Amino acid sequence: MKTIGLIGGMSWESTVSYYRIINEEIKKQLGGLHSAKVVLYSVDFAEIEKCQAEGDWCKSARILTEAAQSLEKAGADYICICTNTMHKVVTLIQQGIHIPIIHIAEATAQKLQQEHIQKVALLGTKYTMTQMFYKQKLIDAKIDVLVPSESDIEIVNNIIYNELCLGVISNDSKEKYIKIIKDLVLQGAQGVILGCTEIGLLIHQEDMSIPVFDTTQIHAQKAAIMAIENSYVKEKNK
Repeated sequence: MKTIGLIGGMSWESTVSYYRIINEEIKKQLGGLHSAKVVLYSVDFAEIEKCQAEGDWCKSARILTEAAQSLEKAGADYICICTNTMHKVVTLIQQGIHIPIIHIAEATAQKLQQEHIQKVALLGTKYTMTQMFYKQKLIDAKIDVLVPSESDIEIVNNIIYNELCLGVISNDSKEKYIKIIKDLVLQGAQGVILGCTEIGLLIHQEDMSIPVFDTTQIHAQKAAIMAIENSYVKEKNK
């Protein structure tokens, strides 16, 4: 079994979901008492958010590169960065290590293609929704991307940073998200990407009439499957 390296803490609430999903998938695939081999480097999100707000992406890349290098030294075979937004600097991080990084947008694009989604709504931080570092991966996969209006982008972003990243789950905020998604469905969205690893704490498939693509779930499951590819056969539970 390969060792998964996780760069977490952005926020720690969603990193907990990564650990749970990875181990659930390993148990599902292998049975018995199997669990994942995981090395976690959890950063201080306040430092990363400050870099985001100030537009100092190079500094944030240095922080995450040091984390990735520590995971590589600890024996990780590949790395998951447990956040969508910080994939903006994934190329810089990759240059500093010798093991691969599983790109969250590429994993999501593959899932959308499997489900034959051609036009998708994207919710995430304002950086993910407005900049091309994430959307381009979807466009390259021949998927049209719809994002909310400018005012709705601010609503989505504020809820992420002022509530979800602090562990606050609000029914009022859920209703706002559902309305925003429904507006994008009227524009032709066949599914919705929860393009921030915290949004899955608020929005679930049962809340929507269209397919929901939770990037935390997709990313973590891909990491788990890669850990056991060509290595193990599922054991029968005894």
